[in-house]
Amino acid sequence: MTGVSLAPYRQVLALRGVRALLLVGILARVPATAIGMTLTLYVVNGMGLSWAQAGLVTAAYTVGAAVGQPLTGRLIDRRGMRTTMAVTAVVEGIAWAFAPHVSYAELLLVSVVGGLFALPVFSAVRLGLAAMVPAESRRPAFALDSMIVEVSFMIGPAVAVLLAMNLPAGTGLYAVAAGVVASGAGMCWLNPPTQPEGVGVPATAPARRTWLRPRLVALLIVAFGATFVLGASEITIVATLKESGSQQWTSAAYVLWCAYSLVGGLIFGAARWRVSSVALVGALAVLTIPVGLAGGWPWVVLALLPSGLLCAPSMTATNDNLTAVVPPAARGEANGVLSSAFTIGVAAGAPFAGIVIDHASPAWAFAAAGTVGAVAVLAAAPLFRRAPAAVAEDEPRVPEPVGAV
Repeated sequence: MTGVSLAPYRQVLALRGVRALLLVGILARVPATAIGMTLTLYVVNGMGLSWAQAGLVTAAYTVGAAVGQPLTGRLIDRRGMRTTMAVTAVVEGIAWAFAPHVSYAELLLVSVVGGLFALPVFSAVRLGLAAMVPAESRRPAFALDSMIVEVSFMIGPAVAVLLAMNLPAGTGLYAVAAGVVASGAGMCWLNPPTQPEGVGVPATAPARRTWLRPRLVALLIVAFGATFVLGASEITIVATLKESGSQQWTSAAYVLWCAYSLVGGLIFGAARWRVSSVALVGALAVLTIPVGLAGGWPWVVLALLPSGLLCAPSMTATNDNLTAVVPPAARGEANGVLSSAFTIGVAAGAPFAGIVIDHASPAWAFAAAGTVGAVAVLAAAPLFRRAPAAVAEDEPRVPEPVGAV
């Protein structure tokens, strides 16, 4: 990686509180990334029901999360990180601990509640970074966060599978409940700031019309498009390898796909290129379209390289762009809305790919998902090019390295 300096990452990690936030963030995200797989395997293996019924349970959780994330984000803005983490950790933890003792119909309701009160760790870490890191260093900070998310997604579902296959039914749900409570306790203890140093919480929340402007709407559309493509690709990789008789290489393909994203995030975070999330997600979508032309697992893995390198950079740029168009006092709610857009994209992409695979082929699923992502970007581009609404700037402050008195 000649020409890529790691100095921006060293500067970010030298800031007080950043290393602790990222460390707690990677551990706190593992339960969140395990929930989908845990619910699916519990319904199928523990309750002996169909995959379709398992899909309805995860969909119920997704709906709850999509509704709840902006609400918990607004709670962070108004009541602070510690109060929000305590409330959501207790309610969500109780929901998953209670889940193994209910009927299927009741499990649907419990899943909605679990989603509504889902621990907002993803948006909380991003919010903390935006508050602790000066604007000129946020790209490498968000790149580190995106890479950490990739690692969490490698760990969480794998742990869920191990628990489901080797321990009694319901153990995974108990583990998720314990993990959520522990994660909430860790975030309460850390209590990262929600506002830049020297910026107080205003007596009244900024009116949404002052920050929910065209450019933010464009970011939400782009966020949906990015995760739509990624959610569809995740399912389609499995179908492609199965169709070619290479299903045994699925895990290797996923690991390499995540590795591409990590490398892309590392390069993008250290670089000084000015590239918008619209351009990155557009490239991600277009480069996904031809992936299905590859046959056999080595060629599929190779075909995933160009789009895979853009996964983490797309998420990084979207998060970075958001901090430029939303005032600090509203970033909790705005991050929650962004998280909802990410969630809805994944939730829509996976079943969309399944329908295309069933009625056409995996190759067409890649092409169709990439096309939907590209259309989303084309719809967002005119809004993004408009002059952004003026927002309250972060108070200038000198970054304080670790060890400063």
